[in-house]
Amino acid sequence: MDSQLAIERIYREEYGRIVASLVRRFGDIDIAEEAAGEALLAAVEKWPVDGVPPNPGGWLTTTAGNRAIDKLRRESHRDAKHQAAYMLSDDTPHEPTGIVEDDRLRLIFTCCHPALAPEARVALTLRLLGGLTVAEIAQAFLVPETTMAQRITRAKKKISVAKIPYRVPSAADLGERVDGVLAVLYLVFNEGYLSSSADSSPIRDELTAEAIRLARILRQLLPGVPEVTGLLALMLLTEARRSVRVADGQLVTLDEQDRGGWDRALIEEGHALVRECLETGRPGQYQLLAAVNAVHTDAPSAADTDWGQVATLYSQLYALTRSPIVALNRLIAVAELDGPEVALAQVDRLPLEHYHPWHATRADLLRRLGRSAESREAYDAALALTDNEAERAYLTRRRGQLG
Repeated sequence: MDSQLAIERIYREEYGRIVASLVRRFGDIDIAEEAAGEALLAAVEKWPVDGVPPNPGGWLTTTAGNRAIDKLRRESHRDAKHQAAYMLSDDTPHEPTGIVEDDRLRLIFTCCHPALAPEARVALTLRLLGGLTVAEIAQAFLVPETTMAQRITRAKKKISVAKIPYRVPSAADLGERVDGVLAVLYLVFNEGYLSSSADSSPIRDELTAEAIRLARILRQLLPGVPEVTGLLALMLLTEARRSVRVADGQLVTLDEQDRGGWDRALIEEGHALVRECLETGRPGQYQLLAAVNAVHTDAPSAADTDWGQVATLYSQLYALTRSPIVALNRLIAVAELDGPEVALAQVDRLPLEHYHPWHATRADLLRRLGRSAESREAYDAALALTDNEAERAYLTRRRGQLG
């Protein structure tokens, strides 16, 4: 069982790169995804017997490429298909990559084509690039798994029917796709920072590292877009706290974290990027979220947090997004400023019954008000909606501390 988990971990780390490589070679997303899955099955069969190869990523890529070739040969005898099947051994150079040379980032821009619905762009890219399961993506969007599966299927069909090529837009056209690309990178990072799956580690370093790597590349491409800079700042300031986010198998919340364990170099870099964003005077959602994190990482202790500034930033963000999740985060600051009773009255009006942080927030506010029985029920509701083991351990501990 341990070997299978190790294989799956390696596969998750390599999945996006493998799919991007196959799409570049064969120009077919369905074939790329199916071949990547078959490579995993082959690894599960062979590696426990033969051992993990010295270059597991290369082995998976080669195996997936061979499976794609077999599939193309089986499905068609047309010359064009045969030509595509032999591309792996063809010495002819690939077409110029254009402004975006990184395979994964190219595939993100491809999936974020304007012909696709916005939510479909993000969902499809998370599936192909982040290696996230349909269930994980559905949880990120707060929709049923079947709904998300349909979105992804429709998006792939649209790419096939409309013959959308695996091609990055010109430099002048990058702007029309950048919002979707930013959304994808942000969601991939979030899934890595606190996994929604019971089958994964509570924190998936490979996803956070990849999201940051791609955000750095994107900033080099679009240095004048403040939201790109804001997203990178947000990721760096969040990543700076990762090493102390989980201890003894439990989630450690911001107020309990050992701030001496934070990565000061990442914090300094993130603060510099936030200051750069402020100078542009064009605030967006990622810039505002980065500013919130800058306030938290600037405070030497939780007691020194400038909650008034946090609440103001979330108010500005809510004006942009009208998101109930943003409203919930603002009310956490309101609880520190005006007390838990004031905050709870507003939290209860938010339509977030299927969002486990809403229940966890209610549980904490009710605990602070001495309403233990109701707090216990809210903790139970939060536990029922999350599979992350570290988060479950934290919620269970807090529930057990109730009188």
